[in-house]
Amino acid sequence: MVMRTAFARHAGIGAAALYLVLATPSVRGWMEASMTGHMLVQIPLLAAIGALSCRLLPWRLQDRLLAAAGGAIPCVLLATFASTYWMLPRALDDALTHGWNEAAKFLSLPLLVGLPLGLAWKRLEVMGRSFVWTNAISMLAVLGWLYIAAPVRVCNNYLVDQQESAGWWMVQLAVLLFACWLGSLFVGGPRMAGAPGVASGGGGRPHSKLA
Repeated sequence: MVMRTAFARHAGIGAAALYLVLATPSVRGWMEASMTGHMLVQIPLLAAIGALSCRLLPWRLQDRLLAAAGGAIPCVLLATFASTYWMLPRALDDALTHGWNEAAKFLSLPLLVGLPLGLAWKRLEVMGRSFVWTNAISMLAVLGWLYIAAPVRVCNNYLVDQQESAGWWMVQLAVLLFACWLGSLFVGGPRMAGAPGVASGGGGRPHSKLA
């Protein structure tokens, strides 16, 4: 219990420090200078901060938040729609052009993507977790192909070669994630297929199914 409390304290400090670093003008400008850094580094990190922060909340508070949201399925749908929005070219352009859109990105990705997924993950069965993985993989693959195939710029703030490079990185990442997920199904069985949730299961504490 003492070790868990110490870990939670240090993890919370680390998550807060990472968030502040990502929000600094120099780091933000460096990551957003390329489409690859913007989409595949900054955005996932912001969502990951929300998921990590969820794991640090007391169990009872997590249960109450999940119940207030309507269960695991509404949380997954919320995270899916919010993450899809921030992968759209128009959303990227708005974040780079308007300060309030940038602020909305820094708030919504942890709160509307990472936090709901963190709340829902350990309550999801194998099929639910598989939906999350396949949705992320397919979105990366489809958007990557579109960015590669598009003959013109889809983002006003990025050149065609940056767009094409981001597209190739997205396709390669989709293939890698698919291989890892598929391999986990054969090697580790159903529990390994939901590895992120297993790692944060809190020592096997039982949870009631809220969805």
